[in-house]
Amino acid sequence: MLSVIVPVYNVEKYLKRCVESILAQTERNLEIILVDDGSTDTSGEICDEYEKKYGRVKVVHKENGGLTSAWIAGVKASQGDYLGFVDSDDWIDMDMYKRMYAKAKEYNADMVLCGLVKEFENENRKNTYLTDRLTKSFYNEKDIKKEIVPVFFCDGSFDSRAIPASRAMKLYRRELIVNNIKYCNDKVSIGEDLVITFAAFIDAKSIYAIHDYYPYHYWINESSLTGKHDREYLNKLIILRNQLMKINEEKSLYDYSEQITNDFLFLVLMCIKEEIHKNKADKPKQVIERVKEICENEFVKEALVEYRMPKLMLSGRIFVFLMKHKMYWTCYLAVKAVFR
Repeated sequence: MLSVIVPVYNVEKYLKRCVESILAQTERNLEIILVDDGSTDTSGEICDEYEKKYGRVKVVHKENGGLTSAWIAGVKASQGDYLGFVDSDDWIDMDMYKRMYAKAKEYNADMVLCGLVKEFENENRKNTYLTDRLTKSFYNEKDIKKEIVPVFFCDGSFDSRAIPASRAMKLYRRELIVNNIKYCNDKVSIGEDLVITFAAFIDAKSIYAIHDYYPYHYWINESSLTGKHDREYLNKLIILRNQLMKINEEKSLYDYSEQITNDFLFLVLMCIKEEIHKNKADKPKQVIERVKEICENEFVKEALVEYRMPKLMLSGRIFVFLMKHKMYWTCYLAVKAVFR
């Protein structure tokens, strides 16, 4: 059996679409765990309605503790030998888990991967998120060590993870999640999925990737594209970086520290872009001062010295050069002109 875990918080507008898509799965050997994380709208009541109507729906009500605590509660309440995760404002195609579960059993795979479609409120806008950085379908333990481990976080260029971080695009053997829950906590508020995916990947002995298959629909609210400026963004990235380094030190026989540093530096560039594009409260001079604070953070300075990315594009190399040489006004102008 497989378990599908859905963290739920104040999504009354979208929850039925999500749950109905899971109930419609052609894979019937499946339980659905709905975790109401202290919702203040009618989401909790909607969950209870589904539990009363369908025997394979189980509801967990808990005090609000955040996304990570919700899906951990779902894992603890589940019974499946494989675990899948769906966010409560998303939905899935009806054959998603049948195909993924079949591959898991056929190949005795610890992880099965698929792709997703980003769905925007404007129905004319869609794009797919690929798993095609993996060149074949099945990877045994030897293949994983040779072909995926060296490029898990970074292949020498920005934004080049071999395996997408998202929980939603994967089916995990239960043990991979249960044995690594200890690394997951709500202090990590950016990159939560990457923490568990990295820890689980280290334990995986076999992986199957279903190429050109995008059954997961990731809903993007148009208002979230602009979003609010987050002054704690860098601190959150540092917490993520430190947690990944901890997993690397405690679990892995392979040293991922250089890859983690490369990935962190890419995320810092995203942080600078966010600061420049979303900080509407401060004047340009103040924004540039914030860029200076980011670039002169001890972890960022360390990354600027230790990163190794031979495949980095010219634009990326130029921007890193500007950061290293404290050319913050030029960083600001470059982001305004190029990095949109």
